[in-house]
This record gives sequence, C-alpha cells and structure tokens, in this order.
Amino acid sequence: MVVLRGIPSVLSPELLYALAKMGHGDELVLADANFPASSICACGPKEIRADGLGIPQLLEAILKLLPLDTYVPCPAAVMDLVDSDKERYLVVPVWPTYTGLLIEAGCHAPLERVERFAFYERAKKAYAVVATGETSLYGNLILKKGVIPADELQ
Repeated sequence: MVVLRGIPSVLSPELLYALAKMGHGDELVLADANFPASSICACGPKEIRADGLGIPQLLEAILKLLPLDTYVPCPAAVMDLVDSDKERYLVVPVWPTYTGLLIEAGCHAPLERVERFAFYERAKKAYAVVATGETSLYGNLILKKGVIPADELQ
C-alpha cells in the first residue's frame, strides 16, 4: 500500500515508479487474469503484479496521475473479439466501464480495437505490463502516455 497524500492506495510503489519513468508515447498494458503477462514480459516489458485488483479500479487510479496521449486518435486500446465471439455477439461488459472512466478523465476518443495477435505484439513493445486479477473476458487494455502541459507543471 502507498501511504502518500493524493496517491490512490491501489497503486503500488513499483507501478508508480513505472508511471513516472514512462515517456510520451510509451504504453502501459493492463492485463486481465488470462493474459500471458509473464510470457509477453520475457520479450522486454517490465512485469508488474497487481493480483486481486480489477482493471477498472486500477484504471481509475492511474488516470488520476497519467496523462493520455492527445496526439493520437485513440490513446486507449482493447483486444478485439475473435471471429467466433463476434459471430456469437459476445458482449464485453467491462468496455463501457473503461469508456466511462476515460471520459471522466477527459478522454473522449473511442477505444481502439486491436486484433488479438496484433495486441500481443503491441504488448511486447509496451513499457510495462500490469498483471491484474481482472476476470472479464477481453478485459485487456493498453494506455498510451501523453504529456503534461507546461501550465500544469507550475
């Protein structure tokens, strides 16, 4: 637990450090419980464990500190459904939750949907992967870090 004023207690020191070290354009993967986080991280990204925490809870906390990239059409991306799930009209109940939290943080861009294997490849290039306890199917989320305007730094 982090014991600092203004820092959400669900953000571990390790995650805070990663958020601080990330630069403009770096990506952070919030991975659900089924995501192959350790395998993906063998390719380079830092692995951060947040077992037992859901992605919405972490996302809300992260968005208090992390600016999203305003220079790209979609600074947040989810793993798109595979064809068989599209044919079944599978509903992903957590996506509207993500959208709502992003809107609350001032991001009105739609969630980008990334094909499953393209998502894995993109995750391999991320700065860090946060392995969560999220159990929603297709709960994975990628955030692209933006910049803090100069007037907010003073």
